[in-house]
Amino acid sequence: SETLRNEIVENLKAISEHVPIHTRPVNDEQFAHYLAGLIDGNGHFTKQEQLIIVFDIQSVSLAYYLKKYIGYGNVRKVKNAYIYVVSSLKIIKLINGKIRSRVKYEQVKNILTNRKYLDFDFYLNNSRNLENHWLAGFSDAGASFQVKIINGERVEVRLNYQIDQKNNDLLLLIKDYFGGNIGFRQSQETYYYSSTSFAGARKVINYF
Repeated sequence: SETLRNEIVENLKAISEHVPIHTRPVNDEQFAHYLAGLIDGNGHFTKQEQLIIVFDIQSVSLAYYLKKYIGYGNVRKVKNAYIYVVSSLKIIKLINGKIRSRVKYEQVKNILTNRKYLDFDFYLNNSRNLENHWLAGFSDAGASFQVKIINGERVEVRLNYQIDQKNNDLLLLIKDYFGGNIGFRQSQETYYYSSTSFAGARKVINYF
């Protein structure tokens, strides 16, 4: 009824027009966590001792941001994407103890073994703590934020934060942090993490 609608509107809390402004990493420690997240999400170390991170066209400014912060490397266009290519040796020292992906860790260990850097102790980040910039980098590599409206007997609104990966180990870490669900797409042979609840959305918003 009209009376009920007016009552609901009166009870709504005002929404601020001002969104908190979050800055980029302000020191090497924060940047290293962010870069490790990007690499874990969409980067790889080659046998030629290069680090390559892939970006879509909409994210090319991020590639140039990395180049400027690190101070060297090249940004190239490859078909419908851009890649940032940089010598991996200085990067390896920067992200030591920050990488979480076992696959990327093994790629680094292969480089160090080939170079015979036996005195260089490179280790994986096995911490469950995500109170740093790693998840921001991992999300910039391949996450999406969606508002889904499902029309049925009742209209349902879902605030969806989603990440797709070949393996589910890092997705399980994110699930422990935000809640949500993990599924598997048989046709693509990929796992996906999805957080659709309003409680989960609040945690996602607070982090980002």
